[in-house]
Amino acid sequence: MPQFWNESHANGTVEQISRQAGDLGVLGVCMDFSSDLEKLSYVIGIEKTKHEPMDGLVEKEIPEATWAVFESVGAMPNAIQNVWKRIFSEWFPSTGYEHAGGPEIEVYPNSDAYSEGYRCEVWIPIKEKN
Repeated sequence: MPQFWNESHANGTVEQISRQAGDLGVLGVCMDFSSDLEKLSYVIGIEKTKHEPMDGLVEKEIPEATWAVFESVGAMPNAIQNVWKRIFSEWFPSTGYEHAGGPEIEVYPNSDAYSEGYRCEVWIPIKEKN
């Protein structure tokens, strides 16, 4: 997980956001990739609910997409890092799909992220290869 995630836990932001979270829990969104894919924005948020965003936070829209959803099981951050590696080294090369170019989403349900049985997901926007 990015350093920003750890800092957001330390200052209480993630806990505040999670109190307003819907069914998905807290989201980590990778977006605004640079053209060389060397830089991106990592946004911590929740799905839109009927609540107004907390002070200091902004609303971002995730475009509609076809998503490949991958489950991660195990303690953070190692479990999800392994899933990310396998998506790009194993899944994409062995399927008829490619990245669709939109934001990537990590879905973190509200439970103990450091337990060996923790389950979360990685959502990747996909399209069929040409």
